[in-house]
Amino acid sequence: MNPTDYENDEMLFLEEDDSNVEEYDEADAWQVLVVDDDEEIHSVTRLALSDLVLNGRKLAFLDAYSGEEALQIMAERGQDIAIVLLDVVMESDDAGLMVAKKMREDLNLHEPRIILRTGQPGYAPEESVIKEYDINDYKTKTELTRSKLVTTIIASLRSYQQILTINQSRQGLQKIIESASNLLEEHSVKGFCEGVVTQISSLLGLDAGGVVCARAGSVLDRDDDGVYVLGAAGPFANYINEKLENLHDKKITVEVAKCLQEKDHIYGKDYTVLYMNSSGYEAAVYIQVGCSINVIYKQLIEVFMSSISVGYENVNLFHQLRNAAFKDMLTKLPNRNEFINMLDDLENTGVDINEHVVALVDVNHFSDINDGLGQDAGNLLLIAIAERLHTAMGDVVKMGRIGADVFGLIGKDDKVNPQSISKVFSTPFKAGDHTLPINVTMGLCRLLDEESNGLNVLKQSNIALNRAKRSMTANYEYYAPEMEEKTTWRLGMIRQLRSDFAERKLELWYQPQVDLVNERIVGMEALLRWPDKDGGYISPAVFVPLAEYSGLIIDIGAWVLEEACRKLKLLHQKGFPDLRVAVNISMPQFRDSQFVSLVKSALVEHDITPSLLELEITESVVMDEPQIVVDSLKELKAFGLTIAIDDFGTGFSSMSYLQKLPLDRLKVDRSFVNEVTPGKSAFIAETIVTLGNKLGLHTIAEGIEKREQASYMLRLGCDEAQGFLYAKPMPFDQLIEFLDNYQPLEGK
Repeated sequence: MNPTDYENDEMLFLEEDDSNVEEYDEADAWQVLVVDDDEEIHSVTRLALSDLVLNGRKLAFLDAYSGEEALQIMAERGQDIAIVLLDVVMESDDAGLMVAKKMREDLNLHEPRIILRTGQPGYAPEESVIKEYDINDYKTKTELTRSKLVTTIIASLRSYQQILTINQSRQGLQKIIESASNLLEEHSVKGFCEGVVTQISSLLGLDAGGVVCARAGSVLDRDDDGVYVLGAAGPFANYINEKLENLHDKKITVEVAKCLQEKDHIYGKDYTVLYMNSSGYEAAVYIQVGCSINVIYKQLIEVFMSSISVGYENVNLFHQLRNAAFKDMLTKLPNRNEFINMLDDLENTGVDINEHVVALVDVNHFSDINDGLGQDAGNLLLIAIAERLHTAMGDVVKMGRIGADVFGLIGKDDKVNPQSISKVFSTPFKAGDHTLPINVTMGLCRLLDEESNGLNVLKQSNIALNRAKRSMTANYEYYAPEMEEKTTWRLGMIRQLRSDFAERKLELWYQPQVDLVNERIVGMEALLRWPDKDGGYISPAVFVPLAEYSGLIIDIGAWVLEEACRKLKLLHQKGFPDLRVAVNISMPQFRDSQFVSLVKSALVEHDITPSLLELEITESVVMDEPQIVVDSLKELKAFGLTIAIDDFGTGFSSMSYLQKLPLDRLKVDRSFVNEVTPGKSAFIAETIVTLGNKLGLHTIAEGIEKREQASYMLRLGCDEAQGFLYAKPMPFDQLIEFLDNYQPLEGK
């Protein structure tokens, strides 16, 4: 295009009247990139378009003199460019076409409009070029007069603006869709509200800029009834989750409050406030508008708001579901799930993990408060504890409610320590009309390993808490690795015991018992044995407590009773009709409602005279739940069984319960028998035997290993004995052989 083509155009210049010149914001101008290797074309283009104004915006020009330079400018400022005036032939015959191709495909710039200009008509077919490269217009420089250039520019700018509006609309809808598909994330309400602002702005043809405000009670877990910014775009984006008055814009504060009060849209000259309400979820959308909104736009917005209110309700319902998943609704503290997340996120907060401690605080006997005073009193107590912990610890300590009566704390060790926590509970708590003194047990874990995840830290803290609950000296414990090792060992042993019992690997051995006067065998004690993988045996002192802890002792105990009766029947058939068998019974067996009937059934099934089955119990079993034990033993005694109390004198004996028990025999513990040495009396053993005689009970001494011990116990009046002096525990086959060959010891 020659410069004279512009000079002959009657529309080349506007009248120069300084009085009519308007002020325009250069930063808000339409950006036009002129790409041509002819410098004069740049000058003429600027001259021809210098006074063009569209929608209150002038044109601003960027210049490139080669395809490479054009692509560099686009890479830096492509999102700001509205139109590219592009020469086809520059450093190569198709340089302009290559720019268009790379602009669309490589730089992903699809919004800027392209006007191709060429000085070589017919170089490229116009129809195929426009289709292939998304070109707005394709003109030869000779035919592109100023009037045609202006027309082309205006059409292209309108096209560009429409594309922007469509894309902004798409982005607004996309934000709403994304927030709907990501509703369980913390920012779902925020994302939805940002989408509302963006979508309304696109409906009005504006740049996105506005705020969505809601009352605290409708979507936020706040105690006040203030109005908070839930979502925002443009200059207000930094105020999300803050109170509305923090915007420091009185106009917005007043108009939003008015909208929420009047529950209706407000259309001002340069602003709009839209009202949203769905099932009690109330919000106001403030939009900055540069001009008044016509009737058609008002109708469009009101239809949109009517539809979007349903989505607003759904988002808030999902927000409540998320709160239910991660927040304790009673105390408003994070729950166990969120507490674990807080532990996981701790290293991302920039704090020194090595200075931090996690504590689990367990309220002792909380169930008694619930049972005695009612659940309402219990709930009020938990709320009071949460409030006092927060007051005492401050915001520097993170906290949560981990269980029904367990609180979790995360903070530096100068705050989270047994002394500071105990101080919180040093004075009673008010729970309604009740004043309640509270004691707690604490499990603490120092954070030493940055690799530890939240779930593992919580597990370690819980191990320390359980250890503290078993402690008789202190109400707290710090986690140590050996605690976990012991727990892991215990669980492994329980698994192995359960497996071996299921595979019938447990064995029942027997230790004979003799009459001290004639040393004839009168019975035997059935002793449980657990073979290990190395050919040895695991001590009953190790595995019996594990069986009781796991509840497996009930099944094992039932098998022992059944096996002992079966083998006793075999002994009777082999010519030993008067032998009895003693079986140890633990407390979990007494708690089993089927225990008594189980014992009776075993005797009946194997046709055993009840008096030949002796049940041995320890003092600790009696003292644990005396009434259950007494009632069960009385019923079994009435059925004909023999009852013995084992390890008598080693615990805290109660004479009142001793008199209530239907006993037949007292067993003198081996620790008292060991006191028997030449020239020295065994006072406790003597006392037990004397007590047994006065109560009309038989006595049997355990652990007899030496002849002088047997002689001494005989002189005391003890009736029976068992120990290595006579026989060690042995499997049943060896027992048969032993009985066949047994002769009373000489030298009585």
